[in-house]
Amino acid sequence: MDHPRTIEFEETLRTALLTLDAYLEDRWGEAFPLHPARPPRGQTSGGEMDGLFNVGASFTPGFGSRLGRGWAVDIHLATLAQVSPEVRRAIQEEARVKLVEELARVFPGRRLLVEEDGGALKIHGDLSLGSL
Repeated sequence: MDHPRTIEFEETLRTALLTLDAYLEDRWGEAFPLHPARPPRGQTSGGEMDGLFNVGASFTPGFGSRLGRGWAVDIHLATLAQVSPEVRRAIQEEARVKLVEELARVFPGRRLLVEEDGGALKIHGDLSLGSL
């Protein structure tokens, strides 16, 4: 069973990720054809299961990472089209900037950083549960 503060942290983080998903959909949602098995944006009850983007995060202890423990952010594009490395980098950088903004909004006063780590984004910094 998860600790109530862990659940609260994860739910708050999910709020920021859903906002990021919506932002990316607004900016890039029409740039590539949607995967044939993926419902269009707004067709499901949550932003994770429809539209071009699926944004999520999973905790990692950070073994072997220069940034240590944190939340690895996965930005999945639901398309069969080829997405160039340059476009992927542009999407990732926009996502990083927006995520920093959203984390400051949903976790005010907390020092959370978003940096590239091994080709993906990682949220790290003050991950303590005592200051929720």
